[in-house]
Amino acid sequence: MNTATVTAVVVSYNRPQLLKECLDGIMAQNRPADHVIVIDNASTDDAADVAKAHPVGARVVELTRNYGGAGGFCAGMAMALQSTPQPDFLWVMDDDTIPTPTALNELLKAAQACRDANGELPTVLGSKTLWVDGREHPMSRPRPRTWLFRGERDLPGCEGAFQARSMSFVSCLVDAHAMAALRALPRTAFFLWNDDFEFTTRLLKRSLGYYVPSSEVVHKTKVFGSSDADPGMRFRFEVRNKLWMMRWCAQDFTAPEYVEFLLKTVRRWVLTFARSSDRALLRRSGAEGLREALGSRPAPNAELLAAEPEAAQAVRAVEG
Repeated sequence: MNTATVTAVVVSYNRPQLLKECLDGIMAQNRPADHVIVIDNASTDDAADVAKAHPVGARVVELTRNYGGAGGFCAGMAMALQSTPQPDFLWVMDDDTIPTPTALNELLKAAQACRDANGELPTVLGSKTLWVDGREHPMSRPRPRTWLFRGERDLPGCEGAFQARSMSFVSCLVDAHAMAALRALPRTAFFLWNDDFEFTTRLLKRSLGYYVPSSEVVHKTKVFGSSDADPGMRFRFEVRNKLWMMRWCAQDFTAPEYVEFLLKTVRRWVLTFARSSDRALLRRSGAEGLREALGSRPAPNAELLAAEPEAAQAVRAVEG
């Protein structure tokens, strides 16, 4: 991994102070990223200017409107894959993710450990996420993989690392060559919520992915909570995107995994309603997501990003 090249991809929207902290963290790595791309989702403040002025030297791409985290990562990852030379890994994160100085190095160590133990590189690695008070943030911790396709369940030489079926975009290292071979990018249509789950699930159906707790980042969300905490109006995206996955992405799962996905989704929604302080809002938002899911399917990335010529061209080149 000493010669591997890494491009960090950060998606930003209207959080200039957090973006600065994120870029500070990337620049402070004891094993630096080779390149940094910042995708600004048409921020209405000075976030893009903060990125341009930062000494990390990021390539800053300003989109003409907000495409959500899904569209931002789709655009940024496609551009990274089309850069010359193509990087070996993409290190993706939101602008409220602050990596500790060894975060990237620990992910690369885990990649080497995976190759030593399993004879192949992992397709996806995920970092341990801490909240601002030092507690592990439950929102981004993956569950161990239920059914192993191949490889070691626990990663030798990396304490606490285990195989997972999906990862969060809160510090996720992705094999760029595997992405290119699969012609895989996040789905812009998802906008936000479950875009990382869908994308990494697609990549990891037959591949190796590990959660690496020695790689730590701080996720500066407003509140501390799990992924089934009350999402309010965003429940629309949770319902729509999960139903889209059930209808149009079933091929990303084996049959037992699909059943598991259905059961866990039902459990998640039950817990979300049980813990909600405004169930009427959840019902309205969920109904909106249901109507969207049943009345449409996810539009192609290049179509949705057509107003961004550079991004759309990169997307078409990756997806074919």
